[in-house]
Amino acid sequence: MPKHYKIQDPIVKGTYVEVRNNDIARAMRKLKKILNNEGVLQDLRDREAFEKPSIKKKKEKAAARKRWLRKQSKLLDN
Repeated sequence: MPKHYKIQDPIVKGTYVEVRNNDIARAMRKLKKILNNEGVLQDLRDREAFEKPSIKKKKEKAAARKRWLRKQSKLLDN
């Protein structure tokens, strides 16, 4: 082992938000926005209870239809 070794900063893994000027509220808003964009909260809600594959498939199909209809209505409006 060398006599002198450099202590490195800990490596930050995962999602983090830096708090500036003790503004916790702003940091919390940023964190919530980041987690929402990454889909973490939705994933947690989905894992709370078991859902049968047939029900899951039915929900995904309904969501896809809703997205498609919304896209079509936007195209008609323009």
